[in-house]
Amino acid sequence: MKILIYALFLSLAGISGLFYTSPEKPSKPATVAENKASFKSWQASPAGVEFQLWETSPIGKKVHAGAVKINRAIRGNASLEGVVTSLSLPEGSRVGYGFMVKIDGAEYMLAFGEEAGKEFAELRGLQVNDKIIIKSHHVSKAPKYAYPILSATYVTKEQKFIFKRKAIQSGC
Repeated sequence: MKILIYALFLSLAGISGLFYTSPEKPSKPATVAENKASFKSWQASPAGVEFQLWETSPIGKKVHAGAVKINRAIRGNASLEGVVTSLSLPEGSRVGYGFMVKIDGAEYMLAFGEEAGKEFAELRGLQVNDKIIIKSHHVSKAPKYAYPILSATYVTKEQKFIFKRKAIQSGC
């Protein structure tokens, strides 16, 4: 009788183990047609319509022109020379710590994200009209802001690093 119970228990454990360890089917990447359909449905949504109206407004055109102006340099991994114009971001900004900088005659929000510890201590020592060299990895635009938003990889002043983004520790 004990052998029969053990045999039933082991077979039940083995079968249930198959269900828990069966690999999930990998999801297929979206096709071009699916991406286009998804984009069309977003454009028809209230958020998409609002974004399109903002893009065609004078402020939206100015922001887009500023983003396009430096996008090639960012993609080419070039350093950008800028001048600090304000030590704070516009009122109501939610991009974390940052300041305003002028690059090639256009104003940008230079955003660093949320502060953790004393990582922005040297950045806080900057003054208005300081010349800095910026390496950025991304420029974005949002209807909430009247300026393109730069995400800095590093910032130097007089060949001295004053900010360097930390590499992400987790992941591939």
